Amino acid sequence: MDTTHIPTIKQMTNYVSGNSDISLHCKDKKEVYNYIKRVLIAHSYITLKKPAKSTLRKYLMAITGYSKAQMDRLISQYIISGHITPSPRTQPTFAGKYLSEDILELARIDEIHEDLSGPAMVRILQREYEVFGNSACIRLKNLSSSHLYNLRKTSRYQRRHMSFTKTKSTPVSIGKRTKPVNNGMPGYLRVDSVHQGDKDGEKGVYHINLVDEVTQWEVVVFVEGISEQFMIPALTAAMDLFPFMMINFHADNGSEYINQRVAGLLEWMLVKLTKSRPYYSGDNGLAETKNGSIIRKALGWIHIPRTADNVSAINRWYSAWFVPYLNFHRPCAYRVTTINTKGKRTYSYPKNGYMTPYEKLKSLPNAGQYLKPGISFDLLDLQAYAMSDTQWTTAMQIEKVTMWESIILKI
Repeated sequence: MDTTHIPTIKQMTNYVSGNSDISLHCKDKKEVYNYIKRVLIAHSYITLKKPAKSTLRKYLMAITGYSKAQMDRLISQYIISGHITPSPRTQPTFAGKYLSEDILELARIDEIHEDLSGPAMVRILQREYEVFGNSACIRLKNLSSSHLYNLRKTSRYQRRHMSFTKTKSTPVSIGKRTKPVNNGMPGYLRVDSVHQGDKDGEKGVYHINLVDEVTQWEVVVFVEGISEQFMIPALTAAMDLFPFMMINFHADNGSEYINQRVAGLLEWMLVKLTKSRPYYSGDNGLAETKNGSIIRKALGWIHIPRTADNVSAINRWYSAWFVPYLNFHRPCAYRVTTINTKGKRTYSYPKNGYMTPYEKLKSLPNAGQYLKPGISFDLLDLQAYAMSDTQWTTAMQIEKVTMWESIILKI
């Protein structure tokens, strides 16, 4: 920004309300203080009315990155003495490792990805630089997850960053009550339904969430209801989106899954059907956690009427953008089990173990053996690396707005 330019109060108002990313680039603090002083003098700060003073202060805070307390101190110093001078150093200072542009880039990427956990965002920043060549992340690629949370608390970051219905159990003897043992192989699915909510007595739609236990490969589909009329086509379409062969289908005891039609479909596909045991809530825990951290975060709790157009609009966005995002661009944590000499198991989620479900699939020993006929990693690579994680998420969010507009018009 040109430090010789002194904007009008109206221009300052537009600047603050527009949330511009422009910041003041000066060689040292003295030059910043001189700019603040020139702005205060140009507008005769002492004679301004309270609203104009507030606008001017917010403008200076936005342009310099200073906190409200810091700006109030400098303005008070100007009112009392007519000068703004740096205070004498009482201890040596050191240059920060992450510059203002790094914090702005972190806030931009964080906002696009809707504030993932620290380790997941660290992995995305590494991929942005190492895989997709984003030079703006040259320093952020070494950011630790703990310091990421520190940067999220800074004033510069915060100014840039804009800010279930349970299924009923059914006593049906279909499916075996057991916790599946995957033996480290993909194809063991955990499945659950997520109700979007009712309104004024009108039933809402449902999400069907399918997650692979080993790779966390996830597919989500939208249905008008959980009757067999809607579930069979939806499950067939969802399972076609997995690149590897299905071995096991595990659900809770909801009648939408534990019925003859679904059992017949899975038998035809040579997939074993199991269901959760009583008093073992962890049997389907993976799908339950994904319901909140993935689906609710993406579409919230708003009531969506049961219409074919609504379902089609969301399913198009799911299949074209959201499902590829979950599997190719969103890192997940993977548990590591350690057994000591006494046989005690210890579980951890190391930060270097965060990876996308696609990366996890490729990391499995002899991973190609699990792929469906006609699917190869060369083919999947074309989709995985067509865009960077942030580029894909940005495009996905734009398409999401379009999708919501087509639905809201019908509500």
